[in-house]
Amino acid sequence: MSRTATVPVQIRGRGRGARGHGRTRRWLLVASFLGPGLLVLGALVVYPIVYTVVRSFFDKSGASFVGWQNYVTMFTNDTTFTAIRNNLMWVIVAPVTVTIIGLVFAVLVDKLGWKTAFRLIVFMPMAISMLAAGVIFRGMFQESPQLGVVNAAIVGVQSVFGDQSSYPGAKPRDGFGIEAEKGIIATSAPVEAGATQNFPLTGVKQSELPETLVDAEEAAGPGSTEISGTVFLDVIRGGGGTDGEIEKGKKGLEGVRVDAVSADGSIRGYATTGAGGVYTIQGLEAGESYRIALPAANFDAGAQGVSWLSASFINVVVILAYVWIWAGFAMVMIASGLSAMDRSLQEAARTDGANEWQVFTRITAPLLAPVLVVVFVTLIINVLKIFDLVYVIPPGASKPAANVIAVEMWTVSFGGGSNQGLGSALAILLLVLVLPSMIINVRRFREERSR
Repeated sequence: MSRTATVPVQIRGRGRGARGHGRTRRWLLVASFLGPGLLVLGALVVYPIVYTVVRSFFDKSGASFVGWQNYVTMFTNDTTFTAIRNNLMWVIVAPVTVTIIGLVFAVLVDKLGWKTAFRLIVFMPMAISMLAAGVIFRGMFQESPQLGVVNAAIVGVQSVFGDQSSYPGAKPRDGFGIEAEKGIIATSAPVEAGATQNFPLTGVKQSELPETLVDAEEAAGPGSTEISGTVFLDVIRGGGGTDGEIEKGKKGLEGVRVDAVSADGSIRGYATTGAGGVYTIQGLEAGESYRIALPAANFDAGAQGVSWLSASFINVVVILAYVWIWAGFAMVMIASGLSAMDRSLQEAARTDGANEWQVFTRITAPLLAPVLVVVFVTLIINVLKIFDLVYVIPPGASKPAANVIAVEMWTVSFGGGSNQGLGSALAILLLVLVLPSMIINVRRFREERSR
């Protein structure tokens, strides 16, 4: 019985060739898919990072190697310390505030019948660019109540619940024995009880006078223990008239307080002008002299709002703009996690007697922890790179107080400094600060995917 001979060597050699050829094809296939992506990644990410690191060791012109000098300059510059301090404040305040607001909105709105409309309204600022949002907030927080809606609301509330002068900016007519000092309008010399003292004033626009004012009237002759007179606007619309004289067309200033001040500085009597600007201070001592004064409260500018865009409040305004924009993002992200939650756990807790706060703190919040961490870390990365709002909202005088690393990097490199060596060093600092948060996010994604 014959057997067919085999040649194992030739078979093995042919197998190796096939396997090698197949491996080569797989590598070519992988390279054809990954190659363009790796090329773009290298051109747009790796090369800029490497170039920025190298550029940070050169001088302003890029011609001379200066070693660590740019980093030394960066950490000995006051503006950089302000930027780092502000970035630290942003990291502490903004992500926490946005995450909390997003969590509250997501949990409370989940029980509303019109939750879709509410979420749309809250999320809508995300559709606005940072530049446009900055312009909106800069206009809203203008100091002048005629321009800024926030201060207009504040002034409106103050005018309703507080006393506000109707005659801001008033000043005495020169040459009639009346002087102004620290906002107080008073007689230059004492006035004896039983005399008449008028106050011709200027400086108040006719268009700003209350419509209820009537023409000034002469005060009746005072008694021996009284001082009377008229407080009036010594101006006639359209011009004309005699200075200091009470005439037709000159308005009496109603509601002005008038004090009788003794030689020791104490107020011995006061009155408030009525219709026609007439006042009568009673209860004075006959034969005594008093200095008649109109307190500054009658003529100050009244409620004018808050200087929100000053160095003291500018960071609050900018962070508020950021919260307004990103609260919708946090709400939508947390709401998506809330919709995927097992509601039977909450119902079981309520059945066991837990109130809503206990359900929220012991069931809802712990189950949402992974989503909250992702939102929080994402916001940290975002605020570390914040630029647009900080660049647009602060006016020129407040920009140094609101400075952050990204704005400082742009200013040093392109905004007049033209020092791209120092700007590259600031860019590396920003990269180093962002990397830990990015690594945490990547690890979180890997953990979620491995479950």
